[in-house]
Amino acid sequence: MRCLFCNCTESKVIDSRSADDDRSIRRRRECIGCGRRFTTYETIEFAPILVVKNDGTRQAFDVTKVRRGIIKSCEKRPVPIEKIDALVDDITKKVYNSMEQEISSKKIGEMVMDGLKQLDEVAYVRYASVYRSFKDISSFMAELQSMIEKKEQEGK
Repeated sequence: MRCLFCNCTESKVIDSRSADDDRSIRRRRECIGCGRRFTTYETIEFAPILVVKNDGTRQAFDVTKVRRGIIKSCEKRPVPIEKIDALVDDITKKVYNSMEQEISSKKIGEMVMDGLKQLDEVAYVRYASVYRSFKDISSFMAELQSMIEKKEQEGK
């Protein structure tokens, strides 16, 4: 680490602390050359993951878009924000743990729908209606019917 003041490359760490909910480390350093102190931050560097959209375009994975979609589908539902955050964290971990540099938007959408199906059925139907862009009431009813059949099978 190069000193900001004298460009010396030798410094010693005086203090280390966690920062940003244990996602980075804050270090207080003292320059060996001039004795002045400065702060550095050490964070994990993520390899950028690209989302391949339906039209073939690519854009960087943005967890805030995933979170916004889940919150919108859970609007006016009794779903605590902690459960939404847990679902978003779970999806983010799955995306980064896939070890792929590109992931399809369909795959992310399926992960969201799987999570919402367990979290709140109404939120799931709301998300699915936008995600699958139901053309008419019959395609919407077919999705509801498959949910009812699965629920009846689980109850037996």
